[in-house]
Amino acid sequence: MCILQLDRERTNIMDIRKTNLPDWSALIPVLPEAGTRAGALYDALRRLIETGGVPSGTKLPPTRDLMRRLKLSRAAAVAAYERLTAEGFTEARVGDGTYVAAAVPRMGEGQADMPKRALLPVRDRGPLALGVATPDPVTFAQFRKLLAQDLARPPLHLFNYGDPRGGVELRQAIADYLSTARGVRCSAEEIIVTAGTQQGLDLVLRAATSPGETVLVEDPCYPSALAAVRQAGGVAMGVPVDEHGMDPERIPAAGEAAKAVYITPSHQFPLGVTMTMRRRLALIERARASGAILIEDDYDSEFRYAGPPLAALQGMDDSGTVAYLGTFSKVLFPGLRTGYAVLPERIFERVIALRKTSDRQPPGLAERALARLISEGHFARHIKRARRRAEAARDHLVYELQAACGARIRLAPPEQGLHLVVRFATDDPQRATALEATCARETGLRPLSPMYLAGPRDYGLVLGFSGFAEEDFRKAAQALGRALDAYSP
Repeated sequence: MCILQLDRERTNIMDIRKTNLPDWSALIPVLPEAGTRAGALYDALRRLIETGGVPSGTKLPPTRDLMRRLKLSRAAAVAAYERLTAEGFTEARVGDGTYVAAAVPRMGEGQADMPKRALLPVRDRGPLALGVATPDPVTFAQFRKLLAQDLARPPLHLFNYGDPRGGVELRQAIADYLSTARGVRCSAEEIIVTAGTQQGLDLVLRAATSPGETVLVEDPCYPSALAAVRQAGGVAMGVPVDEHGMDPERIPAAGEAAKAVYITPSHQFPLGVTMTMRRRLALIERARASGAILIEDDYDSEFRYAGPPLAALQGMDDSGTVAYLGTFSKVLFPGLRTGYAVLPERIFERVIALRKTSDRQPPGLAERALARLISEGHFARHIKRARRRAEAARDHLVYELQAACGARIRLAPPEQGLHLVVRFATDDPQRATALEATCARETGLRPLSPMYLAGPRDYGLVLGFSGFAEEDFRKAAQALGRALDAYSP
């Protein structure tokens, strides 16, 4: 029996069978046995109203009837009705009851004419993708311990808005690490903690340049950096990179007045080369003369397999020309979302102002744990383990590629970083172009040539070797070998 079929002598609700009204007893299964039953009743009633199941002007059952039929307290039924009335779905008429309001939103009305917004696709990392970190159980255990200590006795700064640069404890730990490991000359006061290199680059570009101004970039260039330049309104102008890094002597005449220069001198992306000392000094001198800011992205600098890490460009400059960017994403894990920027004085205040109006400050929950991970020596030991694993992964990938592809490809094990470039054993540009397109399509590996801004281009594939199992290397190498076998000009 429907619970709307009340005594017809005492109510003016019409028979459900004649009016096509909903069977209110259908609400019973959706109400929980305990807990927020008023909320469940509200949700069910609102859904019926929004979908048109209950027409405007319909009188709802008395709360006493719902209380009895649905076995809930009258207070819960009254609370649900009061909420519907407060939000405009129903109208309470004194001495008469509660009715569905005359004008309520209907789910689905007008939807046919509205353009459908496509969901953003979740990017498939694909085989041997870039930007994948390798988990370290030892480091995770230590980090978890340090973080648990803070959660057990939460510091006061978590309950207040803090310094837009980030906590001083973490900034000091970063300053000490950069001074020792990278030769960077800085204090904690010059550092801002960021959500990774990309945010640091965006802040520096917007502080150092105005829309429409020229920004020099390496050619080929890191795609995300190029996107950041354009997003900030800059006009990207490529400077060729060869086996010695970006060549300052090949800066176009139109680029002499550039306000900023983006470079990866220690480990160029994507080619993996290192800028020579002569070119570094020449670039600093040019920037001093023109007033440009050099934006040094110290890309994968921790992963150097032959000799000690190279000194940062920033440590060679004493004129406030270089903004230095780094991140913990690759060496720890991207989910940490923590990087840093060492800022020259002339753009410092502008960067801080931009930070305040964007995300105000970096997240503080993990700051002290990360600071202690660095200052207590855990991070340095982690880097040694991570470097050994990355070197072994590099060697295994090279072995699998040589076994599957042989003399049809050219590659040299990189001395630094977490990726390598595979080129094709041909001097014919047209054949190399076709091979790159075919192999990228058949294997899902990343092509090299789209990273160039202008010609002449180089052709090949860019493969990451961090965070993958040996079987992944074997499968990717064999897929490349099959693609080379299947290619026919």
